[in-house]
Amino acid sequence: MSIKIDKPIVDFGIYKEENPQEEAPKPTTGDAGKEQGQQPEPAAEREAAPKVIHMHEKLERPEMLLGSTYKLKTPLSEHALYVTINDIILNPGTEYELRRPFEIFINSKNMDHFQWIVALTRIISAVFRKGGDVTFLVEEMRSVFDPRGGYFKKGGKYMPSLVAEIGDAIESHMRMIGLIKDDGLDEHQRRLVEEKRAQYETAMEQAGQTPEGQDGFPAGAQLCNKCHTRAVVMMDNCLTCLNCGESKCG
Repeated sequence: MSIKIDKPIVDFGIYKEENPQEEAPKPTTGDAGKEQGQQPEPAAEREAAPKVIHMHEKLERPEMLLGSTYKLKTPLSEHALYVTINDIILNPGTEYELRRPFEIFINSKNMDHFQWIVALTRIISAVFRKGGDVTFLVEEMRSVFDPRGGYFKKGGKYMPSLVAEIGDAIESHMRMIGLIKDDGLDEHQRRLVEEKRAQYETAMEQAGQTPEGQDGFPAGAQLCNKCHTRAVVMMDNCLTCLNCGESKCG
């Protein structure tokens, strides 16, 4: 029903029922604990609980960061590349202390790749600051292939591109700070590799041939598909890697 208002409104109020049904107050956490026979958590213990800081993009950069610099000398460039990775220490002095990568810089006298290297460092640094599992960067970068072909670095390890070697440096750093666990050979595998290598060197010496090449592995060794190292030789009619122990014959 509509009501016509002929006079100006000078005041207003909220209409309430004469006998409103009172709503029972909701029990607090402490009251609920008492009803169930539990003791409420003391306020002092709640305040004493440590506040764990996790990596996130809004984390402010400290004035000083710990870092490591890796020198990359490749046959693709006359000058070496220097990869610097700076880390941030989260929750220092507590049981939750963690060291995580925060930013990356790449420097070189060679300016041929300057544009994409700057873009790469900014993107990688942004991924570092996002937090979470950033180890996927290593596999993504190591799967980049140069259409002109890759190269072997010192030690006989194959690098399909310059980007892959930068990813290899990032992997080494992540292993150093404990972000990637070292899944190297166990004691049994190491003993097996040492025995296979000793057998091969003995056979080569008896044949009057040089047992090792310039990379520390036999000259003419093939590339291992597992560890990407030029260390696969033919032993007892089986292809065997003298670096990781991988064998086609089991």
